[in-house]
Amino acid sequence: MDSFRTHSNVNRTTKNKAKWVFVMSGVLSLALGGLLATAQTSTPTTSPAIIAELGKPVPDFELKDVDGQVHKLSQYRGKTIVLEWFNPDCPFVKVAHNEGKLAQKAKAHAASGGVWLAINSGAPGRQGHGQERNQKARAEFSIKYPILMDESGHVGRLFDAKKTPHMFVIDAQGVLVYAGALDSTRGAGYKVDRFDDYLSDALKSVADKKPVAVPSTKAWGCSVKYQR
Repeated sequence: MDSFRTHSNVNRTTKNKAKWVFVMSGVLSLALGGLLATAQTSTPTTSPAIIAELGKPVPDFELKDVDGQVHKLSQYRGKTIVLEWFNPDCPFVKVAHNEGKLAQKAKAHAASGGVWLAINSGAPGRQGHGQERNQKARAEFSIKYPILMDESGHVGRLFDAKKTPHMFVIDAQGVLVYAGALDSTRGAGYKVDRFDDYLSDALKSVADKKPVAVPSTKAWGCSVKYQR
């Protein structure tokens, strides 16, 4: 009889331990599930990059020029802004400046109250990169406007800039109204009787407060030397 009682007590104790282990396992599972759910809901998500779109306000950005001065796009709000993607060693850029007189167009635009900014999105070690090289380019091309350095390529990708030169016009309300080629020469030179001057036409339309007739064209030039 004593042996039977002892055996019963052992069984009862074993069953109680099993119940306790089962209950605690359930509690731990619930707690772990809660922690995982909390971790999942609290993990920050990365928002997609904003791409500038025709007819819509452009994303703001901040870059330093070759002299270290900071330029924020929004500081020029209220003026017509031209963005020129730039690479001083690109043959197409040389033609656009030396034959197409791009710096003179920029000077005329500034005289009318507008803003002109060159942006070099070339990565370190790639063609046309570097503060010193771009400082020298100002003298080579008689550039009087800021040349902004975008080594990471972040701003170039915001605007989906593909070529140098790739031109963008932003109106006084901060809306992108033109994106594309400088003109219809495709960089072949300016010894032709006639060509379409897309950029000048776009700027004239903005000045006349009219819609840009040709708001988008295919840019020509060297590929932007983004970081690989």
